[in-house]
Amino acid sequence: MTLISLFPTRIYSAPLKKGGLERFNRDLIDECDALRLADAAGQAWSAKNYPGGYTSYGSHDKLHCISSGFAALEKAIAPHVRAYARALGYDMRGRRLEMTDCWVNMMAGPVTHGLHLHPLSFISGTYYVQTPRGAAAIKFEDPRLDRLMAAPPKREDLGPREKLHYSMKPKAGHLVLFESWLRHEVPPSFTRQERISISFNYTWRDQS
Repeated sequence: MTLISLFPTRIYSAPLKKGGLERFNRDLIDECDALRLADAAGQAWSAKNYPGGYTSYGSHDKLHCISSGFAALEKAIAPHVRAYARALGYDMRGRRLEMTDCWVNMMAGPVTHGLHLHPLSFISGTYYVQTPRGAAAIKFEDPRLDRLMAAPPKREDLGPREKLHYSMKPKAGHLVLFESWLRHEVPPSFTRQERISISFNYTWRDQS
């Protein structure tokens, strides 16, 4: 019997950089707190679309363009995105990667982030700034799930690449990258301290 594994879904995870992350994250937390206090439009958007939490997605989604702290984050993320694109086999000769969106997510207690993908993007990701004990994982869905119309349940003892869902625990100072078409969600954490993350999208441009 021959089994051929085709069409892999690859998720990238790594520390953002080798050192200095504790101070770097403290500064980002201060920026996130200040942004939320000043962002009346974001608070209103979050009350309607992100009840119990705060996200700047609906008000300030290009933070790397307006803040030196988030610009520093973009600079640190860039080599990871280039490495991920190479690992995925994309031909980036004569092309450059560009961060198009960058926003804050602050969630505690029963706050959830529903199942979604990131349209009109190439690579997406999340950087974890603060992850209290018990903070919810990011949960990825098999992109074929809506096509498994007559399949029985999968066994519980299967490895990660055979499951229909895969959860990755967040860790402060770590980065997760995935292709933007991959659907994902964040279930409730039920923690008092906030789970703080910064999400972003990348596209590619011709350099000519």
